[in-house]
Amino acid sequence: MRKSGFPALLTLGVIAFLFAPLVVLVVNSFNASRFGGEWDGFTWGWYEKLWAADEVWESLAITLKIAVSASLASMLLGTLAAYALHRFRSGLQSAHSMLITLPLVMPDILMGMSLLALFVLTGVETGLLTIWIAHVTFCLSFVTMVVLGRLQDFDFTLIDAARDLGATRVQAVKKVLLPLLLPGVLAGGLLAFTLSIDDYVITFFVSGPGTTTLPLRVASMMRTSRSLPVINALSTLLIASTFLLAALSFRLQRPLRSGNAGQ
Repeated sequence: MRKSGFPALLTLGVIAFLFAPLVVLVVNSFNASRFGGEWDGFTWGWYEKLWAADEVWESLAITLKIAVSASLASMLLGTLAAYALHRFRSGLQSAHSMLITLPLVMPDILMGMSLLALFVLTGVETGLLTIWIAHVTFCLSFVTMVVLGRLQDFDFTLIDAARDLGATRVQAVKKVLLPLLLPGVLAGGLLAFTLSIDDYVITFFVSGPGTTTLPLRVASMMRTSRSLPVINALSTLLIASTFLLAALSFRLQRPLRSGNAGQ
């Protein structure tokens, strides 16, 4: 039977559709033309302007501070939530599962408005704390789903074997459970970190004076045409960082998949 080349062509078309805008953006970050309509020669000038843009780096520092702290909190809470959902079955856990799933399906604008209404009702002033709470709220769900997927493939007889060999419950968790779950936990943390850095809609509602994150700064810069090439340079660096984080996340999940295949 003759093989059809249509699936391969369709796949290449989809890949080109998804990545062509990114290629154009990266190329224009080295284009001397301010508007990118035509190629005026190669230049590092936009990266030099980006390096001198102190307000961009201040926003990046705020973004990284929130993303790192929110990711760490999400890794801890998400792992505990995933373990509880996997090991226990009750009406309370059904409600728990619904609450964990809700941020995954709720529109960002609705979630941002809801959180803002909550902060206003409780008298909490918007700022770094409110952004951090908001980011933990939606990052927690993603980490929980990633770790829960790893737990579904986990062989809990290993814990029983460790207990039979004299290990305490704490030692079994520390020496057996956590090392095998660690790649999944780190992968969930990297996903949470990426989502936190990228978030605009929810952050827009819960941010306050002096807490302009990088997505908010970029949105503000896009209002003037002279900032567009600098945004291209910044976006190129972010794209490179995102690909590195995605590759690292994939690499962290490989040992667990290989271990499961070997069992």
